[in-house]
Amino acid sequence: MPSLISRRVVVGAASALAATVLVVGLLAVTAGPSGPPAAHFASKKQIVLEAGRTSTRAVGVGRATAAVPTPTLVAVGDIACPPGSKPTTTTCRQATTASYAASLKPTWVLALGDLQYQKGSLDDFRNSYDKSWGALKSITMPVVGNHEYMTPGAAGYYSYFDTTEKRGYYVFEVGGWRVYVLNSNCDKINCGTENLWFNQQLRDHPAACTLMAMHHPRYSSGLEHGSSTVPRPFWRTAYQHHVDVALAGHDHDYERFRRMDGEGVRRAKGIVSFVSGTGGRSLYHLGTKRPNSQYFQARRFGVLKLTLGDGTWSWNYRTTGGTSLDSGTNGCV
Repeated sequence: MPSLISRRVVVGAASALAATVLVVGLLAVTAGPSGPPAAHFASKKQIVLEAGRTSTRAVGVGRATAAVPTPTLVAVGDIACPPGSKPTTTTCRQATTASYAASLKPTWVLALGDLQYQKGSLDDFRNSYDKSWGALKSITMPVVGNHEYMTPGAAGYYSYFDTTEKRGYYVFEVGGWRVYVLNSNCDKINCGTENLWFNQQLRDHPAACTLMAMHHPRYSSGLEHGSSTVPRPFWRTAYQHHVDVALAGHDHDYERFRRMDGEGVRRAKGIVSFVSGTGGRSLYHLGTKRPNSQYFQARRFGVLKLTLGDGTWSWNYRTTGGTSLDSGTNGCV
């Protein structure tokens, strides 16, 4: 007998209008013309929610309910060199990072922006990124970076990831967590409108544990870019609503910070933030180490693995050789 699948559609940027219908079929669900790849929905019992996007949750699949493993995310950005670039020990290692990420068998991949250098054209995505990280495309939740916008409107990025929605911010659920993917290219979109959406989503859909991801880091000790004030409004909103974790790329290094608010003040219920920009393009350098930075490295390519538990979470930065450089466990605030 076919399974029952509940399909939830959310529309509107500042307000969410939700309707739930039951669709009969054996996981025969597609995301619609503006959603992520259909494989996201055909194989995962998750929700993806975005203004103008379709989301699905599979329910009642068979009579027995199998134990669901604790979900994991692999998070990294700054990934693929232009097509034809030759890998060296310090550049263009996207094939190596992709292979290692796949070996970790993540539930989802959070690709933290600047996924395809230099200009993020569709041809370049198809001829470089797709030949490495494309193997993980069906489980990838992408973040748009500044290099994607070097193609007008980030058209290559949006075409490659099969979405006609051009704002680049959305939210999905995994386990008991809500994960907000934000667009920090505020010179390209209206981030004021985005932050209103973010605030309303956090207010209307409180969760025990929450994560946000964007390309530009609020805090970074990287010499090449460093901390950015652009995400400050997002951070203020996030701190007000007790967001637990912030992820970013942009600087090609790995760094972890203590709990802070959007002004850089240590707070018991602040946000733990990570920079994970070691996806393969190149490695940067340490500048002046920022206050509250607890770990920094820019010598080894690798990925950040997050395990999202019930009220707790753990992190593990692993090099492509399998070495764990920074790990720990924390509780949700």
